[in-house]
Amino acid sequence: MTAYFNEMVNQGTVRLPYAQLQNWVDQMPADLRNLKQAEAEALFRRIGITFAVYGEGGDPDRLIPFDMFPRVFSGQEWSRLERGIKQRARALNAFLADVYDRGEIVRAGRIPAKLVYLNEAYEKAVAGIRPPKGVYSHIVGIDLVRTGPDDFFVLEDNCRTPSGVSYMLENREIMMRMFPDLFVENRIQPVEAYPELLRRTLASVAPLRCPDEPNVVILTPGHFNSAYYEHSFLADMMGVELVEGQDLFVEGDYVWMRTTEGPRRVDVIYRRLDDAFLDPLCFRPDSMLGVPGLMDVYRSGGVSICSAPGAGVADDKAVYTFVPEMVRFYLGEEPILQNVPTWQCAKDDECKYVLENLGDLVIKEVHGSGGYGMLVGPKSTKEQIEVFRHKIIEDPDNYIAQPTLALSTVPSFVEEGVAPRHVDLRPYCLVGERIELVPGGLTRVALREGSLVVNSSQGGGVKDTWVLAE
Repeated sequence: MTAYFNEMVNQGTVRLPYAQLQNWVDQMPADLRNLKQAEAEALFRRIGITFAVYGEGGDPDRLIPFDMFPRVFSGQEWSRLERGIKQRARALNAFLADVYDRGEIVRAGRIPAKLVYLNEAYEKAVAGIRPPKGVYSHIVGIDLVRTGPDDFFVLEDNCRTPSGVSYMLENREIMMRMFPDLFVENRIQPVEAYPELLRRTLASVAPLRCPDEPNVVILTPGHFNSAYYEHSFLADMMGVELVEGQDLFVEGDYVWMRTTEGPRRVDVIYRRLDDAFLDPLCFRPDSMLGVPGLMDVYRSGGVSICSAPGAGVADDKAVYTFVPEMVRFYLGEEPILQNVPTWQCAKDDECKYVLENLGDLVIKEVHGSGGYGMLVGPKSTKEQIEVFRHKIIEDPDNYIAQPTLALSTVPSFVEEGVAPRHVDLRPYCLVGERIELVPGGLTRVALREGSLVVNSSQGGGVKDTWVLAE
């Protein structure tokens, strides 16, 4: 049986960051715990914190499961994570600036040209464009897992439109409302500054031709999108307009927003839709979600798009394997955070190993997300394994494989009481004039016993994440 690192209790002793929580758990009777859990669910429902699951019948909007037991990091643990996250965000942006320009890392033989220039996430229309401050990915979500007291690994990078930050903020709001005494007893660093930091980051990369306070908007695909709640939440918190493609138009050298008082110029677009739908004149001609001519204005420096079109080539799961090399190549530093060992099925020898060990590995689609398009070997049936075997043989370039990590556990409130459940962490790193992140992130928890899949679409829930002051 695999031994998992319990972040609260290690070798029979409560770890220091969790010391104040032991009494809290011991003194909370089951009926009070159930009452508080129901209260939390009622708050989530009243606020409207739901997510959509596509392809399912009935009401697609679900209440995301919220676990009241917080995850806690010491200030020292967070300090190391913060340095590693910022380092990785710098390297990823340097890579994007390079491959859309001279491609020095490819010329130096550090990453295969095919992996970059034939990648479906590489947008040729962006080549030669240098966005303000040279930043391509403005919100970098780094998914982290822990396997021991000092062992953290990056599971994947999200350089396009990482979601979930609204849950991070609402988790904290609800915990403070339900358990105010915990925040008196523990010196917990705040996360409430995130919307203001995000607004400041977006404003800092306004075009050079923007003479005044930049007008920032959030571009959403609309209310049918699974993350629409987050789009409207962030717009409200930042005090900016939430717009759809039909609300914007191009005239002359600028993008304009339709308002009741006439057109208003838009300087920065925080886009929450995929590249393909941004501009029907440049990408998918059948897109009804984007703005015709947007890319012409972007190319001429009349508007900033955050994150930049084409940023997805940096978070491709095959490119991921080269991020430590990016850190060395661009920054001249050793990576603070390590990758999970990864096999690329595009390589014959590695593919052979993967096919021989499918039952022990986690298989992922190179462009997959949300917990879909993956196989967790040890938890799969022989039939599921054989299906993936045929998929890999048919299109090996589309898959990577990783070992089944012994993900750390954090105590969680479940029906039978308190039990350990596996978790990961997504901090949100903001990149503009400065690189900043709030002390915390979104902890996702696999609420099904024994499950390693934390995605909400696959039955996972969320927790508040505490970083203690030094």
